[in-house]
Amino acid sequence: MPRCEQVPPAVDTPVDAVISRMRALDAALHPRDGVAVFNRVYLAVTEAVDRYVDTGRFADAHAAITLDVRFAQRYLAAVGTVADTRRPPACWRPLFQLRRHPGVRPVQFALAGINAHIGHDLALAVVDSCRTLGCAPVELEDEFDMVGDLLVSLEERIRDDLMPGPDLFRIADPLTHLLGSWSLDRARDAAWTAARALWALRELPDVADEFTERLDTAVGFAGRMLLTPLAEPGWR
Repeated sequence: MPRCEQVPPAVDTPVDAVISRMRALDAALHPRDGVAVFNRVYLAVTEAVDRYVDTGRFADAHAAITLDVRFAQRYLAAVGTVADTRRPPACWRPLFQLRRHPGVRPVQFALAGINAHIGHDLALAVVDSCRTLGCAPVELEDEFDMVGDLLVSLEERIRDDLMPGPDLFRIADPLTHLLGSWSLDRARDAAWTAARALWALRELPDVADEFTERLDTAVGFAGRMLLTPLAEPGWR
């Protein structure tokens, strides 16, 4: 399969600068802030991608870096939008609106952020990367899969680390039911399909914009469901 054109990087923010911004956010936010919970998860993924690049795990490191950075820029842009008191994309609104809700569990915050980032941002990041690199989505599939595999490997750890302990058993069942209604694997597959559709629609910008808007809204709706308050106020 032909690889992307080997052109000089056209990425505004290198991976190490992205990691620095995420670490600064981690230091600035309260640990229980819902955005901080997701940020810690995403920082771990980005650091893992950086290690993969450094150890030659990606067949095309330039393509992997481009996808990783374009992807991260979508999240950091949403953070910046909120900091500037503007409305973020619909997919991110539930997390920012409910980030301090006392009845929402940390695992819900983490998965709601992953839902927004995978369900909406990843497809757009693939298209952004293809435009930067001068290639089609199929030529980024290996990098897409490896980044997705890193996220999947972290999902189980996230659930184990952030699920409630035995002292909260009386509300564990509804939480388990709620989180079981969402799958990272399905979200990743849908993101790949959306990326290919958007690439096919690039000559029809009006249709592509409508598709993106509807995707944003649908992912935001799923995020709001993931953030359904399940605990009594003050449980934390």
